[in-house]
Amino acid sequence: MKFKLWGRPSSARTQKVMLALAELGIEYQFIFASATMGYDGSVAQGYSPYGVVETPEYLSMNPNGTIPTINDNGFILWESNAIVQYLGMNYDPALFFRNSTRIFSSAARWMMWENNQLIPPMHELVMQLVRLPIHERDISKKETARTQLIDELTIVDAQLKKTEFIAADVWTMGDIPMTIRCHRWHLLDIDRPDMPNLARYYKAVKLRPSFRSISDPEMHINT
Repeated sequence: MKFKLWGRPSSARTQKVMLALAELGIEYQFIFASATMGYDGSVAQGYSPYGVVETPEYLSMNPNGTIPTINDNGFILWESNAIVQYLGMNYDPALFFRNSTRIFSSAARWMMWENNQLIPPMHELVMQLVRLPIHERDISKKETARTQLIDELTIVDAQLKKTEFIAADVWTMGDIPMTIRCHRWHLLDIDRPDMPNLARYYKAVKLRPSFRSISDPEMHINT
């Protein structure tokens, strides 16, 4: 098998690549790698990580020691958003951005926005809800992260009132990270306001066959 993916199933950044590969129907070898999680759960809970990322072999591919990393028939690439954009441009630009520079840019904008605005508070919320030992959890940090996520997802809800999908009226690569964040948001055991456009969007993306690749709740809300 020529395509290899290093990462962990519970990593949202790895899930971006998994979802992109599922959209494209590309078969690949998955190699478990991570410094923060393992088969049993988070290192914060005392479990062992998958490892691999600290080895000389891995660092020669990805000097950051982060996940995900891909090897596509000899082409090495890291950084999840760059990988998703590469996959779209190389394998199916019509599907991923309709062969349109403007739609590509709109989708890329939302991918960068997700990385900057949604990942930090969602990571903090999952840590405070699940991954940290109970005695290390901070109620104030949990509430701050929850309210920040509500503020950010209100922006998403407003955009989805204008367009069927996040970047356009058709599915694009911009919907890959947004699908994962939307799914994780609805799985969290928290109080949340009604967001009708986000709810409509969530129903739509769950109907895509590729959604099965990241649908398992254990991939999102685990220790």
